[in-house]
Amino acid sequence: MADLTDEMKEFLNSNLAWVATISKEGQVDLGPKMSMFIIDSNHIGYHERTAGQTYRNLLDGSDLVVAVANLEQKKGYRFRGNVVLHSDDAIYDEQVKVAEERGTKKPATIPVLEITEIQDLTPGATAGKTIVKD
Repeated sequence: MADLTDEMKEFLNSNLAWVATISKEGQVDLGPKMSMFIIDSNHIGYHERTAGQTYRNLLDGSDLVVAVANLEQKKGYRFRGNVVLHSDDAIYDEQVKVAEERGTKKPATIPVLEITEIQDLTPGATAGKTIVKD
């Protein structure tokens, strides 16, 4: 597993994350996830509330890629790894409580990405380069 630094954790907490999946037909799906959260140094998750195309793609075995960027800072990261959907366990129950506290829709599932690769999205020579890989 690849470890998030404290700086990366703060960056994830302070900026909008986007997720990408791909359908069985090869159609790319991209969407913002305002509910992205950090579980620990190796895992991030979000509340899948719409249960739309991204959810269907994940059910069909799509990879999950998470990207977060800040235009003002001209900085960003991309996270790759293995995804597990949590719908009936302690992680799910805890996040349902979080949704209730925030007054947001109950999630259909909690996709959790076990991070195996982190890439730099900062413009310039390091753009797209792997920072750390499991």
